[in-house]
Amino acid sequence: MFNSWKKNAFAQQWLNKLGYNLKEIEEVKARTLSGYKTDVQVVIITKSGLEKVENFQVKLVSNKRGYNQIDKRWVKRYKELWDFNPKVEELLKKFTGEIKPSGETKNQKRMFLNEFSPYDREVLINWFKQNRRLIVSDILKGRGEYSASWMLVIQNIEGNYTWILNPMDEVLQKMGLDGDVKISPRGSLSIGKITMQRKGGDGGRPSANMLQFKINPIDLLD
Repeated sequence: MFNSWKKNAFAQQWLNKLGYNLKEIEEVKARTLSGYKTDVQVVIITKSGLEKVENFQVKLVSNKRGYNQIDKRWVKRYKELWDFNPKVEELLKKFTGEIKPSGETKNQKRMFLNEFSPYDREVLINWFKQNRRLIVSDILKGRGEYSASWMLVIQNIEGNYTWILNPMDEVLQKMGLDGDVKISPRGSLSIGKITMQRKGGDGGRPSANMLQFKINPIDLLD
């Protein structure tokens, strides 16, 4: 849409939201990326010769309530990223099923967080509380050149479009930094409005034991 900004009303609204005066824009060039938190990178060139790069994470939603994966990795990859201690690594692997339960559990493949001992629950929750800002930033914004600076949520319900475009720092606050870090009724971890859970599915393949984080993008429209 950005590449056809001269004719596309949505693109014009988004550029206005970013603070640009359409009359001062000479050219807009957009490209899609994969493997980064940025889905679309937009270069805006003004008539005065200034060039600005904007990185967008885009969430397309086709129902009123629906969760969207924001990050998924093996526990060992999160350990490389966040350098947590062996105890936290062990607990996360028990949660995902990389380490199988040794006693009676609701699911023979893994443990839910509410099945951990009170001590283990406290260890895990405290670690996430202490490292909350780093975690929320990495799973939503990312790092480096292609970290996302904006989140664009587009909801399409039977041809009726609603959108919201927020600076990523506001998204971090609303989705992950506000609210509690706690165990959900289903035995997953809630970090504000972010849910940490075992990936599951995949027909029983090992990748079901990956750790993933999810949000409901519609929460930003509220």
